[in-house]
Parts: sequence; C-alpha cells; structure tokens
Amino acid sequence: MIQIYTTPSCSSCRKAKRWLEEHRLEYVEKNLFHHKITKDDIMLMLKNAENGFDDIISTRSKVFKDKKLDPDSMTVSELGDFIINNPSVLKRPIIIEDEKMQVGYNDEEIRIFVPQRLRDLVMCKDCPDFEKCDYQTQIQKYFDEIRKEEQTQKYKNKSGISSHS
Repeated sequence: MIQIYTTPSCSSCRKAKRWLEEHRLEYVEKNLFHHKITKDDIMLMLKNAENGFDDIISTRSKVFKDKKLDPDSMTVSELGDFIINNPSVLKRPIIIEDEKMQVGYNDEEIRIFVPQRLRDLVMCKDCPDFEKCDYQTQIQKYFDEIRKEEQTQKYKNKSGISSHS
C-alpha cells in the first residue's frame, strides 16, 4: 500500500494526492501534524533513501535553521528523535510503496507508483505508432473508459436494467 506523508498547507502534497486519486491508486495519508511520526516511519524512509537523511530533511526549514543543527554531527538516533519532535523538517510529500520512494512532487517521477501491468497496457506496446504514443494521453484514455463503464453500470443499476443474457 502506498503511504504518503503530508501537511495540510503543502501544495505539492495536494498535487500528489490528486494524482494518486486520478490514477485510482489506494494510499494511506499520514498528516505529519496530526499523525505522530514514528521511528519505524523514519526507518522506512531511510531504507528507501539513496542519500540517507539528506533525501528527507529540509535543511532550509525554519526549525532546522533556528536550532543551527549539523546533521553530520548527529547520530541516526538523534536525528530520528529530532524529526519525531519536529516533523516540519521533513521534505514533503514523501511517498513510499515497498522499495519505491519519491520526495516532493514530480509529475514524471510519480509514475513509478502506477502498477507495471497498467503501464504496459497504456503504453500500447502492440500499437503500430508506439514511438508516437504519449503516455499521459493513453493513461487518460484508459481512465476515461473506466469512468464511462462505471457510469453505464450506475445507469443500469438505477434503471433496473439487467445485464443477464
């Protein structure tokens, strides 16, 4: 399951959540101001971070600057405790699923969370014009078709139309 660490005022967080919803990807949101982050959360982030704490901590954050911290002189435990007590130092959003992680919102990179099966389908690899195919257009067509099918099914359900042969 995808986990996304957010804050309410973060526009990148809202974009990421909207993207996940538009692509019908289930996720668990962990609002950093309402959900107390744990050492397990931090360890999950670090497990997926290529550059350790540098990938997840915003050294430009007000708290970080005010405290004049030097992360290189702190132990993993000290930095973890600092994050738990000051979650606003985390970059946002942080999106994690299994071995995949994205920090911040990037509309190209967030595609790693689309299941491979779906990516193969929308890339229309059997298409004679594969080289000209546009991923965004194909994925939009895919979800438009799903929405249309859902609307048709809702109409049939409301009308009492049976699909039995």
